[in-house]
Amino acid sequence: MKNSSSSARTENDDQSEAIQEPAEEKSVFRASRLSARLIYEVIRRDGDEELSRPVVSLIWSGVAAGVLISLSVIAQAVLRDHLPRSDWAVLVESMGYSVGFLVVIFGRMQLFTENTITTVLPVIADRSPACFVKLLRLWVVVLCANVIGTTVASGFLVLPHVVPPGLLDSLLAVARHATEGSVSENFFRAMPAGLIIAAVVWIMPGAQGNSFFIILVMTWLLSAAGFAHVIAGSVEAGLLVWHGELPAGEAITRFFFPVLAGNVVGGTAVFTLVTWGQVKNEVASD
Repeated sequence: MKNSSSSARTENDDQSEAIQEPAEEKSVFRASRLSARLIYEVIRRDGDEELSRPVVSLIWSGVAAGVLISLSVIAQAVLRDHLPRSDWAVLVESMGYSVGFLVVIFGRMQLFTENTITTVLPVIADRSPACFVKLLRLWVVVLCANVIGTTVASGFLVLPHVVPPGLLDSLLAVARHATEGSVSENFFRAMPAGLIIAAVVWIMPGAQGNSFFIILVMTWLLSAAGFAHVIAGSVEAGLLVWHGELPAGEAITRFFFPVLAGNVVGGTAVFTLVTWGQVKNEVASD
């Protein structure tokens, strides 16, 4: 019995020694799930880097994100144009909504709603006025740059001969559906959208090669459920404004500001504080 116990102990010691090699230790780390604390640290460091980026870089990256997020609306309209009019069609049509998000997120471009968690975690950890000022600077610059990009993209799409007439009709139909609703309705349906985008940011570090499918599924859900995203929605509102169907003032007051507020509340006040609650005691004990 003693020999058996000694043999088992020796085997365990051998296995423990076996993973002390650097290459094997890396393999074990890659195979294991990241803890909430490690995910927090990855996002916090990413946020620190974003807060320190030059304003010019933020502007160009934000404008590019605003332009390319229009691919979500275009892809959705293309699917709508070719699908039969049926109750299930919206489930397929919503797959197109993921296209712009995939391009922007994998392209590491500045999207305002991503920053409602990425750059907030460093501020919560640091709690200094200087860090808070950096956060406000980044939010203002990225939001304005995103809106410039969406305004340019939506204006370009309604120019004559840019898209076929049938596709333009589908673009406008998608835009009408996305921007309908009162101020309060737009605010409340924007909160889950902010939560979903923040969830994507939180999940990505532990995705282990599945990032594409995570973004695809989560942004499909955002569209299929009828939630409102302020940047993609700005393309849709811009289409109606440029086409003369929606006054600019109404687009701003009834859609843009309520959706912006809802995304911020959903992404920052809800998700970020919940994720911080998971790790604050562990971080504080370091």
